[in-house]
Formats: sequence, structure tokens, C-alpha cells
Amino acid sequence: MLKKKLKKIKTEVYALGQHISMSAHKARRVVDQIRGRSYEETLMILELMPYRACYPILKLVYSAAANANYNMDSNESNLVISKAQVSEGTVTKKLKPRARGRSFTIKRPTCHITIVVKDISLDEYIEVDFLDSFRCSKKLKSKNQYTAMAYDDMYTNGGVWDKK
Repeated sequence: MLKKKLKKIKTEVYALGQHISMSAHKARRVVDQIRGRSYEETLMILELMPYRACYPILKLVYSAAANANYNMDSNESNLVISKAQVSEGTVTKKLKPRARGRSFTIKRPTCHITIVVKDISLDEYIEVDFLDSFRCSKKLKSKNQYTAMAYDDMYTNGGVWDKK
């Protein structure tokens, strides 16, 4: 009798846009509308919303769907926006000359947007024979198959105190 083991497979893919020149508050206003919706519904919402933040978010949703199609062979009709977050980026500061030799700082905020897409048609866990999963975990991950495996063990290598 062989034991079965559940192995977690990857069902989520993300797209990350960094240093997008807009305020995080304005991007969050749009991202809150698309979180949890299907891919096709998200495209319709983003194309019809009148905000400037819609265009970079639309590009990221397209990119996340292309990543899901390439990495997991998933269909666009099975995709759902599982996570969408906006975090603040760096602030670019410029100086604007004013009267009497003074200057005024202009702050251009940036933000980082992450869109995570999940394929709902795939199961998160698959059943694998216990011995097969054990054999697969011991394979070398290097490209050269003749490379000897080096074991990092604290007791055989001298531990933490042996290092200089």
C-alpha cells in the first residue's frame, strides 16, 4: 500500500509595476474597485472608469494575464484578481523658482502596484505518491548533472564558529 501525499502547486501569478508616477491614494481608489473580480469584468471596469490611474493598472492586469497564460497555460476566462495592492514609492522633488530669489519644492509621488491573478480552474493540491515526492526532492538543482552534492550541516562543517 502506497501512501499518498498532497503537494501544493502554483495557482497564482503576479505582475509588479514599480515607480509609477502617481499618488498611491489615487491608485488605491481604482484598485479597490477591481479586487476579487474576474479578469474580463476587470477589463470592462478599467476601460470605462474616468481616472488617470486606470491605464497603468490595465497594463498590469494584461501583463498578469499574459504571465498566467505563459507560466500555467491557463485560460483568461478562468482568471480572478485575487490580490491587488498599492504601496508608496519614492518621492521625486524638484525646485520651482519663485519671487525674490526663493524656491518652492514640487513633490512628485510614485507608487508600486502589485496585481496577483489566480486560476480558479486549477486545484491547489495534487495527490502524489509518497516515494515519488521523496525522490523528486533529492534531485540536484544545478544544470550540470555530474556536480557532487555539498551538504551544509552545522556539525560536520565546523558550525558557526569555524567561519572567519
